Amino acid sequence: MDKTTAYEQLIERFIQWAQEEDNIRAAVVVGSRARTDHPADEWSDLDVLLFARDPEPCLETDQWLQTFGVPRLTFLEGTPDGGTERRVLFEGGLDMDLVPEPVETLEALLSEEVPRGAADMISRGVRFLVDKEGFEKRLKTIGIRKPPCSYPEESEFLNVVNDFWFHTVWTGKHLRRGELWWAKSGCDGYLKNLLRRMMEWHTCLSKGKEADTWMRGRFLEEWVDERALETLPDIFAHYNEEDVWRALFATMDLFHWLSLETAELAEVQYPLSGEEYARELVQGMFAGR
Repeated sequence: MDKTTAYEQLIERFIQWAQEEDNIRAAVVVGSRARTDHPADEWSDLDVLLFARDPEPCLETDQWLQTFGVPRLTFLEGTPDGGTERRVLFEGGLDMDLVPEPVETLEALLSEEVPRGAADMISRGVRFLVDKEGFEKRLKTIGIRKPPCSYPEESEFLNVVNDFWFHTVWTGKHLRRGELWWAKSGCDGYLKNLLRRMMEWHTCLSKGKEADTWMRGRFLEEWVDERALETLPDIFAHYNEEDVWRALFATMDLFHWLSLETAELAEVQYPLSGEEYARELVQGMFAGR
């Protein structure tokens, strides 16, 4: 059986369960299995927002999963907006992410100004599996569009720049201390997240508000500046001290020109003295090994 058919059968069993559960008021597919732009492929999972009178039972126990599938692995994970999702790997390698939310969350979403993150997700496509309250009709009436690409406020831009250069020094200190795990996490985790934010701003400012940077680096290879894309193979490190130093300096160089161009495009002042001071400290730590 191909994965598309297997997922559709899983969805059918899920719908039957949700329809019979009075606690469940709506279930909505988001992500690739609801999109027409970058739709699902053989590697895509199934993302479902589950709106309930009381979402806690879906988080407190996993017994209900056996009603519509054979769970082989399941655990709870935090979501970017501070919520909790239940992630499940069903028999057959079917990957399903379930986000239980109070039904009031959906009510508020449809009656108030839609947050930017939610608007971005909804505008890309939603597929109602269960709708006991008429939410889908209300959603179509609202007609949510994808929010335009965001430009940084000067204070936000400066905070990211200063945060980045501060943590280059932080990473260098942990390298000198011999804390390789922490240093590599700083270089290839914390600093890369700030670099990604700068890439998003750079793309928005250079290509205009209609540019689509997706979220948290999705499809980055399609929208990032080609000069930056060419350097990406060089900015990640192997797990050894020398290579983390090399990747750190490569990351600093990429962030430097991206943030300078972003500052020029945004017409904000770049804090060059702060970067120069951080570079001097990092270079000193590297030379003093």
